[in-house]
Amino acid sequence: MSIKLHELKPAEGSRKNRNRVGRGIGSGNGKTSGRGHKGQKARSGGGVRPGFEGGQMPIYRRLPKRGFKNIWAKKYAEVNVETLEKKFESGETVDPVALIERGVLKNVLDGVRILGNGELTKKLTVVANGCTKSAEEKIKAAGGTIELITKKAPAEEKSADKADKKVKVAKDNPEVS
Repeated sequence: MSIKLHELKPAEGSRKNRNRVGRGIGSGNGKTSGRGHKGQKARSGGGVRPGFEGGQMPIYRRLPKRGFKNIWAKKYAEVNVETLEKKFESGETVDPVALIERGVLKNVLDGVRILGNGELTKKLTVVANGCTKSAEEKIKAAGGTIELITKKAPAEEKSADKADKKVKVAKDNPEVS
């Protein structure tokens, strides 16, 4: 049996007409439109904000504050060696791009870190931002190598840029020293 365009219709019970309130007592939601009689919640724009407990000290103020959020924390995408064993062939290079292409990771966050859970028998060249000792031992034991991606600290980059600018100014203008 084939489906024709003019015969298409939504599944039974998947579409429901909206309830039009304030349209007579026969509907069951006439007159007060399901809001009851008077009071703050019956008014237009009435109601209280989320978390309001009628003037009582709300729970979010009764409980103590705890801890803090480290805004400089690095969040690494973690990959176990057992995953590398399943997804890669011997002799291949494992880098962030390859991990995304193989569907191991959706994104690399602040970098990729290799963890040592599982076994590895294939010789792989792993390029990552970090690696645990156990993962490093397993990769080397299988005959593979590890290359760590190192990023310059922002302060180092700035000082290097300043030094480059000073050199450039000195070359352009011999009088300035």
